[in-house]
Amino acid sequence: MASRPDTDDYLNLFLNDIPLMDVRAPVEFSKGSFPSAVNAPLMNDEERHRVGICYKEKGQDKAIELGHQLVSGDLKAQRIEAWTRFAAQHPEGYLFCFRGGLRSRLTQEWIRDAGIDYPLVKGGYKALRRFLIDSLEDIITTASFRILSGRTGTGKTRVLHRLPNPVDLEGLANHRGSSFGRKVTPQPSQIDFENRLAVSMLKAHHKLSGPMYLEDESRLIGRCSLPESLREKMGEAPLMILERPMTERIDIIRADYVEDMLADYVARDGSEAGWLNFRDYLLSALDRIRKRLGGERHQRLRRLMEQALEHQAVTGSTEAHNAWIEALLGNYYDPMYDYQLSQKQGRIVVRGNPDDIIDYAGTEHPS
Repeated sequence: MASRPDTDDYLNLFLNDIPLMDVRAPVEFSKGSFPSAVNAPLMNDEERHRVGICYKEKGQDKAIELGHQLVSGDLKAQRIEAWTRFAAQHPEGYLFCFRGGLRSRLTQEWIRDAGIDYPLVKGGYKALRRFLIDSLEDIITTASFRILSGRTGTGKTRVLHRLPNPVDLEGLANHRGSSFGRKVTPQPSQIDFENRLAVSMLKAHHKLSGPMYLEDESRLIGRCSLPESLREKMGEAPLMILERPMTERIDIIRADYVEDMLADYVARDGSEAGWLNFRDYLLSALDRIRKRLGGERHQRLRRLMEQALEHQAVTGSTEAHNAWIEALLGNYYDPMYDYQLSQKQGRIVVRGNPDDIIDYAGTEHPS
């Protein structure tokens, strides 16, 4: 098989989800990497730390020497095996380290000794990250956006995915954006979120002409922060208002935050622990907005929620949750949303049910 050259075609890597082997230490990977990257480190955190100290105190040659001492014998064989397995599974992939320097070249050399030529990303993580930051800012500046808004429970994310060119901010942040929004799996790091966002926008930008569709979000989605430039652009973009009757909204909230969340907790923790963790999730989400609800209203809603959970535990039915959901929507989320919307009246281009929104988007993206 002919060897492939090293690459600096960063756009191709991201648009086509090319598999990437990140040979940086686990601590570096956990702070942020890329959607198609897998961590297969040359050195673990402790080894990297020791080599770093040696580099500062005694220079590059001694640091390389120490690295060879620390990663040798069985340890070296295990790491080479992990790399060759990745290379065999992903013959179209590339490897990278922090700057495309020592670690990636050493990895390349050791894989080559094992009989495999595997190319690297020139400039490494630093160049890839810089490319994404610059690309994201370019897209934010030049692209046209439409913002899908609507009261809590109207199923905005469901509709968003039926639009021609969606970018799902909540999906990228792994959070639904409200006090109740956390998922069973953790959110990405801020850097991972920014990288995912940039890749998603690059794909949307290169897929179709016409506007990108985003859901209306505040600055923070859980603990992931939107870039300020994107927030500003979203704050000026035309608004599409999704409307549904209260009965449908209650059903959507119950499906998303009660039935699906319980299923996710049970899948992760087993039926007994899953139920307790789900119960704690619901009650603590309500407790987090206690100040904004006011003590008396919070207590009333908490009693309704506790009764619904008791009823669910005995019967398996989720219908009793409708009472607190309707009260929370009607008395808390709706007034807050209506006030915010009153500040944005001039930006509304369409309002209606899911079909109205989808039809409108179709006129902006004629096939």
